Amino acid sequence: MIRIISLFIFYGATVALAALPAPPGKLVNLGDHKLHVYCTGRGRPTVVVENGLGDFSFDWTLVQSRVSRFTRICSYDRGGYAWSDPGPKPRTFAQLNLELHDALAKVGEHGPFVLVGHSFGGPVVRNFARVYPAAVAGMVLVDAAHEGLRVGIGGGKTIRLGDGAKGMDIPAPREQTSASDQPTVRAEDLPEEFKILDAMYKVLPPDEQAMHLWAQRLPGVYDAENSETQWSGEYFARWLAAPQAGVLGTIPVIVMSRADGGYRDGDSNIGAAQLEMERKAGQAKLMLLSSNTQQVVIHSGHNMNLEMPEDVSNAIRKVVRAVRHPHGIRESLAQ
Repeated sequence: MIRIISLFIFYGATVALAALPAPPGKLVNLGDHKLHVYCTGRGRPTVVVENGLGDFSFDWTLVQSRVSRFTRICSYDRGGYAWSDPGPKPRTFAQLNLELHDALAKVGEHGPFVLVGHSFGGPVVRNFARVYPAAVAGMVLVDAAHEGLRVGIGGGKTIRLGDGAKGMDIPAPREQTSASDQPTVRAEDLPEEFKILDAMYKVLPPDEQAMHLWAQRLPGVYDAENSETQWSGEYFARWLAAPQAGVLGTIPVIVMSRADGGYRDGDSNIGAAQLEMERKAGQAKLMLLSSNTQQVVIHSGHNMNLEMPEDVSNAIRKVVRAVRHPHGIRESLAQ
């Protein structure tokens, strides 16, 4: 599937590096830019994965291969990631939602969908459900980010997601790009750490490891991330200011949460206990988004799709089953 041109040694393992690896899915034309969408399996509802920051469609191969045994599943790369062209800026949630919505329609994937949002992808799929409510049948939030979540900003300092918002008006999304949308991050600006593959990706098959190493060295990814994180704060601030309980109505939702956030004293000036208390409170608030929810707590790190793919697949299966047999997710989980 990929043409090998060299070898690279990392963490004691030899991995083939690829130049221009062939995309496993389709490059969907959205006017003057393309989005990479990869769908496998058969059945309804179709599951759609929204990645975390800096993650790619193939990072979900361990989950996608399992889910495709019982229903159809699509992973994709946001604009600027892997094979997807840079998309229009700013990279707001609404912009990401529009591109995904249009790409799914163009490849003939019909909703309503079960959306899976990991980390940053969690709030993205929440907004998708707000913009396109009829297109969403269920949701799985995989250690999802949320408004008010504390993140480190260096020097032991933290900031709550939403606190740094500037109150900017969120512009309407569009499919046509302009000259100002082109990436400004250059390859030579990337730090040396992006030339090696993190050990957590060693669970992926060799081809996917090589794809990740290739993709993480593309400057367009970090240009897109910069815009995504800047504009996400505007949404988080709005969600902090208005009650979010019940905004997803009665659709089945599973909230996958880590048993332990892994904080250590010294990580921040507010202490590990306070960080853990706030994290658990935030995950509990995600349970209030729908009146038909279930929390699944697992012993895992943040990247559950890599560490616990069977657990993630089982959560998706439960929501798919609840959508197919809409008698309530709690009864479905008991089966």
